[in-house]
Amino acid sequence: MSDFQHISVAQTAELLAAGKVVIADIRDEQSFAGGHIDGAFHLTNGSLTGFMQQYEFEQPVVVVCYHGNSSQGAAQYLAQQGFEQVYSMDGGFESWRQQLPFVSGDSA
Repeated sequence: MSDFQHISVAQTAELLAAGKVVIADIRDEQSFAGGHIDGAFHLTNGSLTGFMQQYEFEQPVVVVCYHGNSSQGAAQYLAQQGFEQVYSMDGGFESWRQQLPFVSGDSA
């Protein structure tokens, strides 16, 4: 497969709860540090090689950005690299943040 698929926040949460996906968060360092989905891998140009070494191509991947736009390009790239099940989460982290718990960088 060389194309990604779209996935909803609810579908992502279900797969994550079942331990069936890895979340690849492509937002900038400050945004990721400020809050992210629990267990998310912070995927950047600098961490891409490590990501590809850590996860098998059979591992389903959900790419998350701010609003669900940038993640589409990143998801397509991962699919082209050989990942078999790649998703772009519609609505991005902002949608997740409004609906579900996340790891916050704020201690207050």
